[in-house]
Amino acid sequence: MKIKVTWGTGTGNTLLSSFDSALFDAGIANYNLIPLSSVIPPKSKIEVKKINLQESKKDFGKRLYVVLSRNCTAKKDASIFAGVGWVMNEKEQKGLFVEHHGESEKEVETLIKKSLTDMTVYRKDSFGEINMKITGIKCTGKPVSALVCAVYKVSKW
Repeated sequence: MKIKVTWGTGTGNTLLSSFDSALFDAGIANYNLIPLSSVIPPKSKIEVKKINLQESKKDFGKRLYVVLSRNCTAKKDASIFAGVGWVMNEKEQKGLFVEHHGESEKEVETLIKKSLTDMTVYRKDSFGEINMKITGIKCTGKPVSALVCAVYKVSKW
């Protein structure tokens, strides 16, 4: 299974429309998002790459299974960040995702590292290094959103 990690930022007249703009930037605006917990199944490969929205036009309205981190604000001059982190057991190609958001890239990075460190302590697997994708945006007036999304699979209704 290939899991794509995509990301986006957006601006709008409302928090909701800024989130839709960020989904559009990430290439996943035309799906119905189905949130998952944070387990990466065996025999998975992670690819960090923005999804091309044009390629997904044929999938308009379908279900998209995701692990999603999002952050939104309308507070002028505020910066927001969202991030997804993961660790993998390379032998079995399985692992764990975590999603965090905050007001700085460093805050999100720290939260990701702390969560994954905690989550791997009580599992008997041998996990590799912590990986992550973080994105952010500053509010200059209109509402803004930032998101990072691990995309598992598209499914028909």
